[in-house]
Amino acid sequence: MCGIIGISSNKSVSANIINSLKKLEYRGYDSAGVATLFDGEINEVKSEGRVDNLEQNFDLKSLKGNIGIGHVRWATHGIPNSINAHPHSSDNVSVVHNGIIENSTILKKHLINKGHTFKSQTDTEVIVHLITENLKTMELEEAITKTLKQLHGSFALGIIFKDIPDLIVGARRGSPLAVGYGPNENYLGSDSYALKSMTNKITYLDDGEFCIVKKDQVHFYNQEGKKINKKILELSSNESNYDKGDFKHFMAKEIEEQPLTVKTGIKEYLDNVNNEINIFNFPWKINEIKSVTLIGCGTAYHSCLMAKYWFEELTSLDVNIDIASEFRYRKNRFKKDSLYIFVSQSGETADTYAALDLCNKNNMKTCAVVNVIESSIARDSNFVLPIHCGPEIGVASTKAFLGQILVLYILALKIGSLSGQIDKKNYQVKIKDLKNLPSLIEKTLLIDNDIQAISSTFNEAKGSMFLGRGFSFPIALEGALKLKELSYVHAEGYPAGEMKHGPLALIEEGMPVVVLAPRDSYYKKTISNMQEVIARGAKVLLITNKSKDEIFSENIWETIEVENTNDDLLPFLLTIPLQKLAYYSALKMGYDIDKPRNLAKSVTVE
Repeated sequence: MCGIIGISSNKSVSANIINSLKKLEYRGYDSAGVATLFDGEINEVKSEGRVDNLEQNFDLKSLKGNIGIGHVRWATHGIPNSINAHPHSSDNVSVVHNGIIENSTILKKHLINKGHTFKSQTDTEVIVHLITENLKTMELEEAITKTLKQLHGSFALGIIFKDIPDLIVGARRGSPLAVGYGPNENYLGSDSYALKSMTNKITYLDDGEFCIVKKDQVHFYNQEGKKINKKILELSSNESNYDKGDFKHFMAKEIEEQPLTVKTGIKEYLDNVNNEINIFNFPWKINEIKSVTLIGCGTAYHSCLMAKYWFEELTSLDVNIDIASEFRYRKNRFKKDSLYIFVSQSGETADTYAALDLCNKNNMKTCAVVNVIESSIARDSNFVLPIHCGPEIGVASTKAFLGQILVLYILALKIGSLSGQIDKKNYQVKIKDLKNLPSLIEKTLLIDNDIQAISSTFNEAKGSMFLGRGFSFPIALEGALKLKELSYVHAEGYPAGEMKHGPLALIEEGMPVVVLAPRDSYYKKTISNMQEVIARGAKVLLITNKSKDEIFSENIWETIEVENTNDDLLPFLLTIPLQKLAYYSALKMGYDIDKPRNLAKSVTVE
């Protein structure tokens, strides 16, 4: 969601800014723009749509300058068009902004009364005019400090100045921002992934801080405008080059990478010699934890819901789950023996970070399950469990979901063993099954033909349902979400037993319904629920696991069988056909699969 890049160099920067913006495209956006300083003037090029549109703009070819800022925007204020695209500029100042300024209406009225004229519908433009106004009577550091205090809301900012042509100012509150270091040039970016193409030496700004970036030096300041020292981190560079290879879309590649994702995660957390789970440096004793609360948004929330079933099955802990956007607005009763687990692919999800911040302020035990170990959520948690799945570019999460539920399952299994809830023999069996999981996922991926043949039915229907019980219920929710995200058709996930309490009224002749019915302890009940749906004319796609036993049901439209494993691990396999169903449904409609409309990969605003 929105992306910032800034470069101060001794050579022309516009080409590198464009290349970095392309790295940020996965975040989701609707417009893009670049501003540079050259010959005492701010030069600006903006366009609606993709960075390719911006790159083809004739003006860009003559956009000179050794200092500049770029942006990809996801609309919060103002419709997507070239006027509302960032950067926003006055004669003296140009700004790019991630986040939301909550008091922009009040500030705008104040500035109009002082004679300022606004061109866009955005909240961001007030920042431009505030800085311009403050610079009339103040030096740079003081003007920035005052401006930041006047802004309410969240922001990451990149700012350049006509009259101070050798620097970029960066500032952070809520939204992530990093500084990168290179030879004879330095960088500002909202995303380490974009900066990795140029450097692996990075400093992250903390909330309330700002920085002044020049080609040969960087200075950091706290919220009072006093200089501070910051550490330079050296990031691994093995993920800097990530492309689609022979795949048509990143999502297709990431679905097929899931055996490797799970294999890597297992390798990181399992000791093969001792057949034991290794979770190093866990900072608390098991008897200090009596309950666990899992917090996430979207797909990460479904990971939390999946983990709730495992924690309840494998441990004696009290387990709660929370949607992050709801968590901090409720009256939470924090307890010292609770562990709060925050799940986020990017590690920058604004609502999840806000929930973490609230827990930290109450001195709670906090753990992050993230893909980006340099992220804000990772850095501000007491303990981090990385999912080790590599960059995920497709907006609709696939391999990160499997990475999240894998790590959460391993954590639940470890706690269950340490607390004596799982006997040693059963523990060893579950670890053995876990080691076999990557090969089972690989075999389950070979269902393309079956899925492709039925995917158009879901596009043609006005709606669909995904049903499951027990371990299958969170997967039903995730399957419905994937179809909504990619194919733009109405889909709902329900516990199968809830159908007769209202949703059954929606079933009509020919409506596609996905029933997840693995042969677990819920199987017979789920098949009974499926019959209720079939009796009302639905076209049922049954997804189950392979077995010698027959399926005791008639009039099933289609059946897809995944590989077989223990009940705990079946959700991993059931997820695969649902991801492929969403992918092929969107593919047949010709939609932009990696960048679905209105959505962003990293949701950095509330």
